[in-house]
Formats: sequence, C-alpha cells, structure tokens
Amino acid sequence: MIWLPRTDRSLVGRWWWTIDRVTLFVLMALIVVGFVMTLAASPAVAARLGQDQFFFFRRQLIFLLPALAVIFAVSMLSLTTVRRLALLGFLGAFVMMLLTLVAGQEIKGAHRWIYIAGLSLQPSEFVKPCFAVAAGWALSEARRGASPLFYAGAVMLWVMVIGILVLQPDVGMAVVVTAVFAAQLFVAGLPMLLVGLGAGVLVLGGAVAYSLLPHVASRVDRFLDPSGGGDNYQIDRAMDAFQAGGLFGRGPGDGSVKTILPDAHTDFIFAVAGEEYGFAACVLVVLLFAFIVFRGLGRLLAENNLFVMLAGTGIVTQFGLQAVINMGVNLRLMPTKGMTLPFISYGGSSLIALALGMGMLLALTRKRPSMGEAE
Repeated sequence: MIWLPRTDRSLVGRWWWTIDRVTLFVLMALIVVGFVMTLAASPAVAARLGQDQFFFFRRQLIFLLPALAVIFAVSMLSLTTVRRLALLGFLGAFVMMLLTLVAGQEIKGAHRWIYIAGLSLQPSEFVKPCFAVAAGWALSEARRGASPLFYAGAVMLWVMVIGILVLQPDVGMAVVVTAVFAAQLFVAGLPMLLVGLGAGVLVLGGAVAYSLLPHVASRVDRFLDPSGGGDNYQIDRAMDAFQAGGLFGRGPGDGSVKTILPDAHTDFIFAVAGEEYGFAACVLVVLLFAFIVFRGLGRLLAENNLFVMLAGTGIVTQFGLQAVINMGVNLRLMPTKGMTLPFISYGGSSLIALALGMGMLLALTRKRPSMGEAE
C-alpha cells in the first residue's frame, strides 16, 4: 500500500494518505514485541498447567489476525460510523457484563468472564473504548448546546459501568474508567469547583472500597507495608527478576521468574522482559507506549472537532493509564492489580478490545478536510 499514489481515490488509497502512519507503524512494533514476550513467558506457565509448551502462544496467535483486521477495518470508518459502532459496542458489552454476574465464571473471587461459543470473554475490556467514544460524543453534544440532557447521559453511562464493575468486583477497572471520564470532563471545560468535587468523590469511593472490600484492603496494606505480612510473593519475585536482568538481561530463554510466577504471561510479563532482556528492553517498551500516547495527544490538540478531541482523549488516557498501572505494579510502585500490559500480555479479549480502541483512535485522528466524510 505504500506505493499508492496520492491521487488514488479508492477507499484504501484515501485511508493510506489520511491515516497517522507513524502511530500505525509504532503500534505494529508494539504488537511484535508482545508476541516475542508471549513466546518467552508462556511456555513455562503452560508446562505447569500440563499443556503443550506453545499452548498460550498458539492461542494468542489465533487472535492476531482478527485483531489486525479490527485495527485496519475500524480505522477506515467515518466519524459517524465510529460513533454508531461505539454506541452499539457499549450496549452489547454492557449486556454481557450484566450476564457475568449471573452466568459468569468465578475466578479469584470475581465474576468478570463469560463463555460464548466456547470462547472466554471479558466484556469490560470492550466497554472501555466504547465508553470513551460514547461519553465523548455525549459531552461534545452538550458543549455544543444541543441539550443539557447529554451531560446527564454521559454521567449515566459512567454510573452504569462503575456499578457493574463494583459488583463483579473489579475496582482497578473502575478506577481506569473513572480516570477516562475525568480526563474528558476536564478537556470539555468542567469548572474547577466540579473538578474538586469529583476528586473528593473519588477519594471517598476509594475509602469505601478499602472499608468494604477485603481484597482491596489487603492489597493496599501490603503495598504500604510489604514487611507486615501477607502474600507479596509475585511482587517480590518480580523485583528479583529486574535485579537479575541488569542492563541487558540474562538472555532470551534464560530467565527463571517465568517458571515460578503463575501470572508470568499476563500481569507480570514486564518482569519477564526485565529479567531476560534487561533494563534497556524495558525502556524501549516504555518509549513505545509513551510515543503512542504523546503522539495521540499532540494530534488531538490540533483538532477543532470537539467530539474527536474528547473521544480521542478518553482512548489515549485508557491506553496509557493501563500501561502505567501494569508496569507500576511490576515495579512495586502501585498496589497489585490484575491488569494486562496493552498488546504485550497474553489475552484474547484484551488483544481484540485494544485493537478496537486503537482502530477508533486512528479513525478519529485521520485527516478529513478534503474527504467529505460525515461528521
């Protein structure tokens, strides 16, 4: 496609010359890094579970083609179609979140997963990008003076998602969704008084979660006082892995942390990267994430379309914050939270949902002045 002339007015031609190709290439590089790390971390986990050593890698590979198809297909959509897709996606994912409460599989005390056609899905992963776009649209309509009910609609979407996440429970995901909504409200021009009120509500919510949810209290206590007892095994081993890896790592396949950590291929894959490829590789991963986030924010700052600015801000915030939380947990900078590293950790639901979000971001940030697309 790189040889397509600028005069090519086909769908693919217009897509190629209007898409942010730099972000697309960096995103592809991140996906490649993810598959290298899945290949490094997952065989030991599969062996412990009595599976073929490439069990998880093959499953992740199965989701690669659909994920790439989602990125490219969604990035070709017009703004109107992106909005419609987000609203339909939110509705479908929200219904599936409700089903997890009554028919979902319990894993580690939480009901976040549901089986559909033999596949295990985590609906909340799909809610995140769809919520960001739907809330961004509602807030942009409200700011344009369409109706104050759009403000109420945006808040209602947030309340619906947070309510289900708390019931599952998934406090970490609730924090991410709240941060996404807060960032959008800030960009939309929310008065500072309301910003302060929102911050107070967030602190109050954290205190309530700490008081009522034992697993939240346990994780916070262990973070604040690692020597005070409790299960810090995975965090301790992750820190050992970073120390053993040094600057350039012990070498591909020579790490040992993946043989003892249950979540080496998911929540703690960053520690596996640190041990086998060293500090230098970890910095590269951080730079890839940082580039996508700051590149996205830079393009959004140049936008004059409020919907694009708000929806894009939500997606970029979700993407960046999820990466920060995962890496922060691995480095003992945050309380433990079962959150994957975007495009790096193993997980089919996560991979497809992230592809959806990045496809939407690429569609939102395309150059549109001469395309005649519907707004």
